[in-house]
Amino acid sequence: MSQKITPGDALTPERIAEQLRDPAAAASAPVAEYALRLGDDALILAQRLGEWIARAPEIEEDIALGNIALDLIGHARSFLTYAGSAWGKTEDDLAYLRDEPDWRCAQLFELPNGDFAHTIVRQLAVSCYQFELYTRLSASADPVLAAIAAKAVKEVDYHRDHSAQWMLRLGQGTEESRDRVDVALRDVWPYVDELFRDDELTDALADASRGVAVRPSTLREPFDVLVATVMGRAGLALPEGFVARGGGRHGVHSGSFGALLAEMQVLARQHPGASW
Repeated sequence: MSQKITPGDALTPERIAEQLRDPAAAASAPVAEYALRLGDDALILAQRLGEWIARAPEIEEDIALGNIALDLIGHARSFLTYAGSAWGKTEDDLAYLRDEPDWRCAQLFELPNGDFAHTIVRQLAVSCYQFELYTRLSASADPVLAAIAAKAVKEVDYHRDHSAQWMLRLGQGTEESRDRVDVALRDVWPYVDELFRDDELTDALADASRGVAVRPSTLREPFDVLVATVMGRAGLALPEGFVARGGGRHGVHSGSFGALLAEMQVLARQHPGASW
């Protein structure tokens, strides 16, 4: 019998799958739905970042964005493996065989890359959010979620620093770089609000008697502090006013999401069961 997963373990999706062969270790339906959200966030952003390979403004950035994408794929594999244990599905089933309304990523993660400034603004928002989320989730009452988060937060800390350094370069660079990042902030920031909306699922799982999930609204204040520090150093200001409607957590996605999904799933759907 395999040892139970605990926070701090050298966690891999294979290790999770090994433990979940015991039906008693499978995620409950609510925990699976929560893990699905986090896995979808990570996988879809990884797909977006992969579009920058060989297109970034410098060779080193090709590698950096590729490495961030690989980290996110690792997070996604772990969360989706755990989510799938509740429904008898594999990580590949969940990645390649779901239709658009079945995905639970927040719309921020699926936004088109835009120019480089748009990608960096999105990455700053995502990494600051994930850093706060995984820091808190590493104390989850669910040992699998806690172990995944404890590993992921170390990698997200690098993602956060990387995007912050680029915000400084763009904000303190040329007039054009500053104008571009200002436009990116106006385009991207309205989608940030969705990350911090509570709903029945997160309320139930974050209840003090269970402590499985993190209530999203409680992350807003520390997130704002992290972002404000970066913005102040970069000499930039966040836009005010319009907030996007969102809905990704409940299967409502942006117009570009279908094309992203089709590209990601085409091989698996055209050649089901293929291996190499």
